[in-house]
Amino acid sequence: MSDLIETAPRMELSVQDIEHLVEELRVYHAIYSPLFQRREQREAAHTSLQGLLAPLPRKSIEPMVLAVDGVAPTAVRAMQSFISEGRWNDERLVHQHWKEVERDLGADDGVLMVDGSDVPKQGVHSVGVKRQYCGELGKRANCQAGVFVGYGTSQGYTLLDRRLYMPAEWLTDDAYAERRRQCALPPDLTFKTKPELAQEMIAAIVQSQALRCRWVVADEAFGGNPAFLDEVAGLGLWYFTEVAHTTRVWETRPATHLPPWRGRGRRPQRERLVAGAPAAQTVLEVATALPAAAWTRRTIKEGSQGPMMAEFAALRVVAVRDALPGPDVWLVLRRHVETQELKTYLCNAPADTPVETHVRMSGMRWPIETCFEDGKQLLGMGAYEVRSWSGWHHHMTLVILAHFFVVRMSLRLKKKPQQ
Repeated sequence: MSDLIETAPRMELSVQDIEHLVEELRVYHAIYSPLFQRREQREAAHTSLQGLLAPLPRKSIEPMVLAVDGVAPTAVRAMQSFISEGRWNDERLVHQHWKEVERDLGADDGVLMVDGSDVPKQGVHSVGVKRQYCGELGKRANCQAGVFVGYGTSQGYTLLDRRLYMPAEWLTDDAYAERRRQCALPPDLTFKTKPELAQEMIAAIVQSQALRCRWVVADEAFGGNPAFLDEVAGLGLWYFTEVAHTTRVWETRPATHLPPWRGRGRRPQRERLVAGAPAAQTVLEVATALPAAAWTRRTIKEGSQGPMMAEFAALRVVAVRDALPGPDVWLVLRRHVETQELKTYLCNAPADTPVETHVRMSGMRWPIETCFEDGKQLLGMGAYEVRSWSGWHHHMTLVILAHFFVVRMSLRLKKKPQQ
């Protein structure tokens, strides 16, 4: 059996373990407290964090406030206002959070993990809600769709940033005008695809220089978007993203030429493939044609699944851009030994990248999925009852801070990852 390749340590997070760390939470809150303009906001943020970290069966605003402050109807209304309408800049908290993550988890080979997380909703009045694919349910349903960026290293993992995906009709259709007003959408908000939202967050992290990072990993919803991949590469990062089996590549770079000008009209500006150039192949066709000797068996430790054996192959190919040859990249293939399930990835890491690195990166998406599981099961990530644009982002910001508090305490209390 090959040596076990570690991805990231499995963190067994439990809010019960930190329920009595009152002083530690006060110190943690003090990091962010100066970023609120008013005393009432600082107190509400502390109460919210206490509620999200409390062992409650449901973590909507009312039960959290009652658990922390007791029977105080005015406190419930104040908290609802703080989350839904409060004029506090949660982007400042997020940027400070990145600095804290760097202190506890930062590494030169830090991995930015991109993924979506959706929350089923009843009714049609919550911001951005629409019948669309809901990952939590695995089918189309009425839901809100979020895009998140997480961070993982050999020390652990957490969430970094969040954006709410807004369907185009929410921003342009007159039928949504009243809902836009009720949800207090920013007047300058424009439609952005999920890969565009992810790229926006990644760019902000890189440009802040607050957190070391080297890699970006994502599923094919993002890896299948060439513009996203090129933007990530333009930031100086290496992407390792899953792509569909129908994705096309060339095994060798085909010849191109600029067609001669025929004396009429505009001179040709765009190169074309020369006559007789080979057609690009699908990555599935490339994988199927590989000889047995091209595959190597590796054992990878991936999250709660524990050790998993798979066969890997990696070869240099040429990506397709607008039907023409694009950048030289890695095509990485991962085939499960037992089920024969094939996963295909594109990666722009240097040509001398060892196969062990590709193996590790193929298993670096599970930490963000675990963040979502912990966030929804332990920290009330999907239990909010706010409808506004700012309310969604405020809530997710506080959940991100609560999650990292648990991660930080797990590290500082030397809580061991699951073996």
